[in-house]
Amino acid sequence: MARINRCELTKLEIIRVATRNFIEKGYDKTQVRAIAKELGMSPGNLTFHYPSKEHMLAELVNMLCKFQWELLEAEVEDGLSSVMAICLEIATIAATCDENEAAKDFFISSYTSPMCLSIIRKNDVIRAKKVFKEYCSKWDEEDYAEAGIVVSGIEYATFVNTGENVSLEMRISGAINCILAIYNVPKEIRKSKADKVLSMDYRSIGRKILSDFKKYVNESNEQALLSLLRGYGD
Repeated sequence: MARINRCELTKLEIIRVATRNFIEKGYDKTQVRAIAKELGMSPGNLTFHYPSKEHMLAELVNMLCKFQWELLEAEVEDGLSSVMAICLEIATIAATCDENEAAKDFFISSYTSPMCLSIIRKNDVIRAKKVFKEYCSKWDEEDYAEAGIVVSGIEYATFVNTGENVSLEMRISGAINCILAIYNVPKEIRKSKADKVLSMDYRSIGRKILSDFKKYVNESNEQALLSLLRGYGD
């Protein structure tokens, strides 16, 4: 009989609790000792599994990138569905940050963490190579990497909303136009995508994504737990 991997079980529990706290309270307001207390372990034991709070955030960001993309592609029904999904992703995150301070803190912390930003940019580049290849046929890996750096800066500026009198709709429209322009998407397509996104209930979609992500983490952890237990029983 195989021995159960208690280290993996503990990590699953840590991520489950960290997800709820980061999203409901905000990353900055969540303390490692509070997560440890909820789990009935010492802070030292927790940091054995995750050396810092940033390491926990990085794991969540990696999960969210994949989850959010799959969900958004399912939301759009468009001739250029992947392009539309990228536009909708920008709108939903911006709307979530606009109305939910804890979620805003979670997203902004992700963009200001070097570890998490590296994950975001890597995922952006992978998607861009797939979505925009017809517009960037002469691009190489370096071109996509450079574009990814600029795109992440535009995304951050769109989500952070530093207090200037710029409406959410204007920020979304501007971000979509700038990002698609970087990837050589024609102006008429950029405008049509921005107009279509703004006609959608992107606020509700953003709330649903956040709610579903918490469920997804719980369900993923439960499935991983069952897999570990099945392996233990073999």
